[in-house]
Amino acid sequence: MARIAGTEIPDNKRIEIALTYVHGVGRSLGNKILNDVKVDKNIRTKDLSGDQLNTLRTEVAKYKVEGDLRREVRDNIKRLKEIGSYRGARHAANLPVRGQRTKTNSRTVRGNKRVTVGSGKKPPPAPK
Repeated sequence: MARIAGTEIPDNKRIEIALTYVHGVGRSLGNKILNDVKVDKNIRTKDLSGDQLNTLRTEVAKYKVEGDLRREVRDNIKRLKEIGSYRGARHAANLPVRGQRTKTNSRTVRGNKRVTVGSGKKPPPAPK
């Protein structure tokens, strides 16, 4: 497996897709990087030469990816919480931040808190 920006990228995928395994590199940025270093996007990772891998590593290093990007996002969220903004409060409460409805959706964010309502029939008293 090739290692780019501290991430192992798969050998038997096209390099266009394999670059997206690096946090912060999506399809469009991956294609831009491949065009800049003049590498065919249909070539498999295992078929890259050492020189091509090194040029890809240096090109990816120009962008904010992996640890630096994660740190920046974490610091931004921390700043929102510290200044007491609405978005910070939503982050702290682990709720959707961007105005989504929460009555019926956002099960994954809130946790699946389905509360079933009983039939209204009370259980009989326990015998003594």
